[in-house]
Amino acid sequence: MKIKLSLITFFLLVISQFTYAQSRDTYNMWFQYLMSAKLTDKSTLTALSQYRSFDLAYDTRLFLVSTYVDYEVAHEVRPALGMMFLILDSYKSDNSKKERYEKRPFQQVSLGGNIGRTTISHRFRVEERFISNPDEFIVRLRYLISLRIPFNRAGEKEKFYGILKNEIRMNASKEETFDSNRITAGIGIKTGKNSAIEVAFINQLETGSTSNYAYIGYRNNFDWRKNKNK
Repeated sequence: MKIKLSLITFFLLVISQFTYAQSRDTYNMWFQYLMSAKLTDKSTLTALSQYRSFDLAYDTRLFLVSTYVDYEVAHEVRPALGMMFLILDSYKSDNSKKERYEKRPFQQVSLGGNIGRTTISHRFRVEERFISNPDEFIVRLRYLISLRIPFNRAGEKEKFYGILKNEIRMNASKEETFDSNRITAGIGIKTGKNSAIEVAFINQLETGSTSNYAYIGYRNNFDWRKNKNK
């Protein structure tokens, strides 16, 4: 009963925050598909596709595809190399759209751990941003802390889990070093042994502006190891 009450309270908090934010903003949406596949006992391929819009799904804000491969060099320590391609659509002061393209190689290290039954992870990422229209090069540093909070009792089958994240992003090659801070709070709903739907509220703070998103994501986990049954 306590678990169900915590789940309902958490969900209502997320929805109320989104409703309050949208009364001051447009209906920003964030859709994402993420897949993760074990290649070997120590290496994993991760790929994602993401679409963001200014007004529900009708007014494109951003589209990206990304992939990276990591390798576990020590327990819960996983360096990775990856690549991202983005199409950026933003409004100019005259209310017309400006389209930019970005190629973004990146390097990262992820550290994992637990606090009780809550999974906690840290991700440190360096990315090199090659942006067109006009041409621009930016080195950006990112630190993400993520918590995955189980709502089930120990030994019970997991159906729901909580999501809490905070990421700060800093520019290493611009006069304005602060880029943004992004807070995420939401709920994951298991749809299968290796899949889940996630619903969340995202607040992104930038210099002089704040954006709020309703997030809907779907994730899959696969095992592509050739010797997994040996």
